Amino acid sequence: MLAKAPSLPADEVIVDLEDAVPPEDKERARERALAALRRGPLGRTTALRVNARATPWWEDDLRAAAEARPDVVVLPKVESPEDVSAAAELLPDGIGLEALIETARGLVRADEIAAAGHGLEALVFGPADLAASLGIPVLTIGAGTSDYALAHVVAVARASGLQVLDGPHARLGDDLGLVLSARRALEHGYDGKWVIHPSQIEPVNRIFTPSPAEIDRAKRLLEAAHSAARFEGDMVDEATRKLAESLLRRAEVLS
Repeated sequence: MLAKAPSLPADEVIVDLEDAVPPEDKERARERALAALRRGPLGRTTALRVNARATPWWEDDLRAAAEARPDVVVLPKVESPEDVSAAAELLPDGIGLEALIETARGLVRADEIAAAGHGLEALVFGPADLAASLGIPVLTIGAGTSDYALAHVVAVARASGLQVLDGPHARLGDDLGLVLSARRALEHGYDGKWVIHPSQIEPVNRIFTPSPAEIDRAKRLLEAAHSAARFEGDMVDEATRKLAESLLRRAEVLS
């Protein structure tokens, strides 16, 4: 999987030391991750997800990240700004941080976490651990996600100028469920979505990439908006222009 990663059309490749690795394999997984990262980038952005701060592997994972220097370190189960600052103290400048909001405590303090600084670039919505933390009776990652939780995480991320990403849809082969999940995240304002298998990359990329028709309409709306209060049946005002500019920025970033 590590050898195949650079050939995949993903914006970010995440080497996982946390949930995908059983406790007895943590040390070996860290060694393999370091070897892979030393060989060079695994994608447009190369990330390493370490174990949570409350675990015995957290500090060694971060020291390994400091040596391997991925573009980003993903911090799981972040519940306070101190979780972010403590990780940043063990990393050299230039390594970005992404914080997973995936517990009840993390959701409640998400605004403080988003404002933590220390190189924090993005919040990531973690549906599985959050569902477990909230007692939601589901057994599939991505099921049972509430609109409140999705909206809260994106709102606090935007308030602090951060990117925001949705977690994965884990039912492999469920193409319709994946598309609906990605569309739901997009409609809440998310920048993208994690995937857990190469077959999920293309559908998610398609959902989050503005279509040529949407780009064309946004450009024409901006051209007409200065002198018209109505455009193709829609009312046009300053908020409409901001929406068009936001869509064009998303298209530019993803191109």
